[in-house]
Amino acid sequence: MSAERTDDGRRAATVARTTSETDIAIELDLDGGTRVETSTGIPFFDHMLNQLGRHGGFDLVVRATGDLEIDAHHTVEDVGIALGEVFRAAWGDKAGVRRFASVRVPLDEALVDVALDLSGRPYLHYEVEFPGQQILGDPPFDPQLVEEFWRAFVVSSAITLHVTSIRGVNTHHLIEATFKGVARALRDAVRVEGSGVPSTKGTL
Repeated sequence: MSAERTDDGRRAATVARTTSETDIAIELDLDGGTRVETSTGIPFFDHMLNQLGRHGGFDLVVRATGDLEIDAHHTVEDVGIALGEVFRAAWGDKAGVRRFASVRVPLDEALVDVALDLSGRPYLHYEVEFPGQQILGDPPFDPQLVEEFWRAFVVSSAITLHVTSIRGVNTHHLIEATFKGVARALRDAVRVEGSGVPSTKGTL
């Protein structure tokens, strides 16, 4: 797998990843915001990826097929890996970006806190407890896969991400607030507001 940045000056990239378990293709434009299409064979996961694209203000196209006859784990984790790669390629050397961002996002009774840093150092702190309901659908979605997705994304994108639930009793609301929170934080962090790389090291 190798993500490729477009050569037309846009902060955009594509990636293709094929294994014996999954086949994934992703297109991303950080400055798009008009096109979001997701197809993974997991309806709830598609809904969450849609939140990531729309609330992030990105053009995001995700096509994935996987061994769902076994379970959804491989598909969810591998999409996280590929998505991290395409984000990392799209923002390039991160010249001028804000770098840091944080946000609290409510969804009815649920409230989730997100903070991130485009640090170049992968680290995930994930503190979200679910009340136990599985997300129904065909196939159903195991809430534990959310942490696996974000871990894969963080490692591939090389960012620092902290996700903490403040309160909530509905599993769907907690997961959706998490995706919306990361989307909004990414939207702020990749915003260009200068010219140099925001680090005393000169690189991120």
